[in-house]
Amino acid sequence: MSSGGAAARSGEGSPGEGAFVPSALGTREHWDAVYERELQTFQEYGDTGEIWFGEESMNRLIRWMQKHKIPLDASVLDIGTGNGVFLVELAKFGFSNITGIDYSPSAIQLSGSIIEKEGLSNIKLKVEDFLDLSTKLSGFHICIDKGTFDAISLNPDNAIEKRKQYVKSLSRVLKVKGFFLITSCNWTKEELLNEFSEGFELFEELPTPKFSFGGRSGNSVAALVFQKMSSGEAAESSSSLLSSPIVYRN
Repeated sequence: MSSGGAAARSGEGSPGEGAFVPSALGTREHWDAVYERELQTFQEYGDTGEIWFGEESMNRLIRWMQKHKIPLDASVLDIGTGNGVFLVELAKFGFSNITGIDYSPSAIQLSGSIIEKEGLSNIKLKVEDFLDLSTKLSGFHICIDKGTFDAISLNPDNAIEKRKQYVKSLSRVLKVKGFFLITSCNWTKEELLNEFSEGFELFEELPTPKFSFGGRSGNSVAALVFQKMSSGEAAESSSSLLSSPIVYRN
């Protein structure tokens, strides 16, 4: 599952207050239909489908992994892998312990077909709902999300609770001191910091393309790297937040 389009917001307020307009983009039925079509297209024409956020978004993440000398045998999980093209790129760069999950069986079937066509055999694929994980998924050094958290945020059925479950699942599958790389077109840096404040700390913000409109400039995409804290660090962080003075704003 991946999301390519920005969400509409209903008025003012943060997403935590339900500011996203619910959308079919947040439903399993939508993504099943998308990947059934893409699978058929691939089988008929060999077209692998869309690369969410473009090729540069994949290269940006791989450059970061190279810059920080992430070992090629580090365990990597691609959350909502979609057509699996990012897994293919990771494998081509030499990463050898990579797993892609998606809750759409058609997405996993498409990924498998593309990976087979590329002649790659060291990529693991699983039909898996990240919000309802099997007990086997754990101990990853790197977790990557390009649009899946965006899509979950649009779910018409209690998206706020689903986002909380996402953070719990992430905490479960990622090793302490492991890295979480998220690319989003629906969330700002500040909003993502708030969403992942429990158990994670910002490690680095990655540069993304800027846009200008009406004399104002900004980023249409946020790309952040979080690091999972140990339980002691998380408790200390929580304690320091509680002891901070409260500032009331008009």
